[in-house]
Amino acid sequence: MILHEETFRKKEENKMTNFFKFFFVTLFISSLVLAKGDLAIRAKKLELKLGSDTSDYDMSQKVFEMETGKAYRLEISSMGFKEYEIEAEDFFRNIWVRSIEIEGIELDVPVINEIELEREGEVEIKFVPIRPGNYEFEIEGLQSKGMVGKFIVK
Repeated sequence: MILHEETFRKKEENKMTNFFKFFFVTLFISSLVLAKGDLAIRAKKLELKLGSDTSDYDMSQKVFEMETGKAYRLEISSMGFKEYEIEAEDFFRNIWVRSIEIEGIELDVPVINEIELEREGEVEIKFVPIRPGNYEFEIEGLQSKGMVGKFIVK
């Protein structure tokens, strides 16, 4: 009888040990899968330069790829040849804005509707994408000149 109880107890201990092993392995794997971005690291720099020495309608980049949950710094600069009004409503609604910096002045704003550069200057937006998708942006009134682009968030 004692031998039977001892065998039963060992089987139950093995079941419990296996359960905890399974639980912790599952927990570890799920933390790796869900944790795409690390907000503790320095934000990845993205640059958009509007206008150049050769054309008022040049854009340094038209497609930006990023991932949800990662920190980014988008530096938008203008050569000052034209007034550039950047419209990206869908993208701006699907990011968490950490701050905006304009000529050394930092602004904490919850939402961006558009960004307008009336003369030469730079705007830096610190943000985290929160929803995947393909978001188009354009420079108002200059779309026909090719001043359009896309933010791709995975």
